[in-house]
Amino acid sequence: MTPALHAARRLLALLLMPLALAALPAQAQFLNFKQVLERPDRPQPTQRLAYGPLPQQVGELWLPSAAKGPFPVVLMVHGGCWLADLPGPELLAWQAEALRQQGLAVWSISYRRLGHEGGGYPGTFQDVARGADHLRTLAQTQPLDLSRVVATGHSAGGHLALWLAARKNLPATSPLATQDPLPIHAVVPVAGVGDLAWGGGYVGGACGPDTVPKLVNEKERGKQAWSDTSPAALLPLGVPVTMVSGLYDPIVAPAHARRFQAEAARKGGVPVQLLTLDEASHFELISPWTEPGRRVVERVVSEVKGLGGTR
Repeated sequence: MTPALHAARRLLALLLMPLALAALPAQAQFLNFKQVLERPDRPQPTQRLAYGPLPQQVGELWLPSAAKGPFPVVLMVHGGCWLADLPGPELLAWQAEALRQQGLAVWSISYRRLGHEGGGYPGTFQDVARGADHLRTLAQTQPLDLSRVVATGHSAGGHLALWLAARKNLPATSPLATQDPLPIHAVVPVAGVGDLAWGGGYVGGACGPDTVPKLVNEKERGKQAWSDTSPAALLPLGVPVTMVSGLYDPIVAPAHARRFQAEAARKGGVPVQLLTLDEASHFELISPWTEPGRRVVERVVSEVKGLGGTR
């Protein structure tokens, strides 16, 4: 894609955002991330554990207290535009707690982002891969059922959750490729960008026009920058995928999910399902005290149940 076309797409995203906001229902009072972050009595994980030596290489483990397990696992990846100066896993605490209350273990990981030393390509992707694979180490001492792992993530984390399911298809020459990546059995990206090459420009209005190109190091890598970072380039995933969208989301519009569904259909494999929630913008989707947030939790639980019992 030419720089001129990139610039045109970014400009279009900026121009369309006010129109999207103007189209919201008059009675809607949608949440922003500060309202979620500052909600009182934020629940806390069972443990915070390192999966690597760097400050950002940590995860939150949420374990149900009413049963012994082993518990199915929700592998959770936070969003924040892939940028270091936005909130991390703390923004997903309420969603993690809601899933824990449903009898699921949650491993909610942090990672280096743009603005952290080593963030971007390849560090961001290597971190989430390492965090996912660390579940094998945790399962040696924690009651985790790794035969039932569902990946989910919000916004930028939705992209990374899809990428975790897709990394088994990475080119062998990629520095992101590893032997025997942790199997992901289903994915529920929440406001996720599945086609990074196509969608990066459209999220530029919220995240900054250069964020995605910097994330994948497009300047030095050119077209190859998308081959191992965009889930759409790594299709078919071979596992169930449900793309969740808020109907009125001006940051990651439902068009991103439809685009990924169409790409998946073109390349074959397991059909991608869409769940587009009315009366929802971007942050209701991770707020389980709202109806859209409750529906997201239900969908993740449903995907876990669809995997059956321990194999």
